[in-house]
Amino acid sequence: MAGQAHDVHDPAGRIVLVLDLDGVTDKAGLMDRCARDLALPDWFGRNWDALADCLSDPALYPEGAGERGLLVVVRGWRTYAEKRPEEWQVAEEIFAEATDRGPGLFVTLGQPGRLGESSETPPDQPG
Repeated sequence: MAGQAHDVHDPAGRIVLVLDLDGVTDKAGLMDRCARDLALPDWFGRNWDALADCLSDPALYPEGAGERGLLVVVRGWRTYAEKRPEEWQVAEEIFAEATDRGPGLFVTLGQPGRLGESSETPPDQPG
């Protein structure tokens, strides 16, 4: 997971990766975006189990994340959540479990107005 931080700063000093789901409307699109934005390895199977495995494997985190921690900010998720609520529920569960299991990993659902977006609602937490 050596993706780009997209100019998002974490006050806690963690390394930040942005998972941008803007335009994603199905599971295949979500998996493709995870592979791209989180720089997942070629063996990533683009399924729920493989996503959970990758998120909970510190060996795949960007350099320095072991010491500083890793924050994954999920942006642009609302359209996907509305179009595929059952799939989104599974994705949220995986994000929440990864936060619980991954050492130093925190996944947050970015909202407008926070972490580089534009509105005034606080971020949601997966799970």
